[in-house]
Amino acid sequence: MSGDVVGRQRGFATDVVTWPRMSSKAQSSNNLAHARRTVQQLRIEASIERIKVSKASADLMNYCSEHARNDPLLMGIPASDNPFKDKKPCNIL
Repeated sequence: MSGDVVGRQRGFATDVVTWPRMSSKAQSSNNLAHARRTVQQLRIEASIERIKVSKASADLMNYCSEHARNDPLLMGIPASDNPFKDKKPCNIL
């Protein structure tokens, strides 16, 4: 019966649906499980190796500089390799 609707109360704008309350033992168990998941996530995040923003930005700038020549947005696409370029102009008589 934990998911069943117990009753409806008429509100001004919407109907208010009331659900049965969890027992204090179930709430305690739920809170404990949530706390364990939180602690586990915090341990995972604490174990991640961190680097300084200045180092990360320098690495990113070096990567962009090294790969700029292969970037079609920066260098453009040669006309011979462009599949979207018109092969012949349209002739309308």
